[in-house]
Amino acid sequence: MAFQLAKNYTALLDEVYKAASVTADLVGDQSMVKAGANVNEICYPQLDVTGLGDYDRNEGYTTGAVDLKWATSKFNYDRGTKITVDVMDDEETFNLAFGKAGAELIRTKVAPEGDAFTFATLAAVEGISVADPKTFADAVEFLAELIKAKNTMDELEVPEEGRILYATPTLLNGVMALDTTKSREILNSFTLKKKVPQGRFYTAIDLLSGKDDEEAGHYRKAAEGRDINFMIVHKPALIKFDKHVAHDVIPPELNPSSDGYILKYRKYGLVDVYKNKAAGIYLSYKEA
Repeated sequence: MAFQLAKNYTALLDEVYKAASVTADLVGDQSMVKAGANVNEICYPQLDVTGLGDYDRNEGYTTGAVDLKWATSKFNYDRGTKITVDVMDDEETFNLAFGKAGAELIRTKVAPEGDAFTFATLAAVEGISVADPKTFADAVEFLAELIKAKNTMDELEVPEEGRILYATPTLLNGVMALDTTKSREILNSFTLKKKVPQGRFYTAIDLLSGKDDEEAGHYRKAAEGRDINFMIVHKPALIKFDKHVAHDVIPPELNPSSDGYILKYRKYGLVDVYKNKAAGIYLSYKEA
């Protein structure tokens, strides 16, 4: 990693403009899950009750039942990296290099990859609502598809409260610019509206290993992946949490390999959907 020398005591390190995680709002209540029989899995409750029966004036109520089951899901995300900044690179940038490196890692690599993994994982869940592939010509077509998606989720009795609309900036900005009664009513029906850069919005991704010919790490759109137009997520349908997030700083004097600062980062977690709540996800993606 090369750094230009700072001149005239001015901080000149470039910063990449990247939005932080757009899926942070989907992190759920960890009290709703418990450790599974194996350390790499969790259990979560699924509740079902029987319906009403005929009331008899002599015998009274029919007898119902409550069915509470614990379903199991395995952790599906375990990623990390270690970066080193030489003490001279740090000194010659007036101690900016190492501090900025950590921020850049989170903003430009950790957050985008976490978002991309979340959307690709949800897109692959069996039983979600999926629209016919379509590339929208304009915001009017997008609005029509949003109405269709809302109708679908309403008919499936997905609660309106807690629905989050994720859409590309181009589509969301376009429908906001319509500024009609219809567009305002549809947009206002969502608890949150989030713009997702297309580079994080695919139906499938490849997580790069960080080794051999994939030494740069990060992720890329999978060969079978499609560009997502928008996704509607009912937050209570998701299981999303991080079991373990570790980021440590090792100073040069404790670095056995080189004269440099080391930053370690690791995230171990889970993205999944409750098996009986797949209707809480609606997906629209582009034509091939």
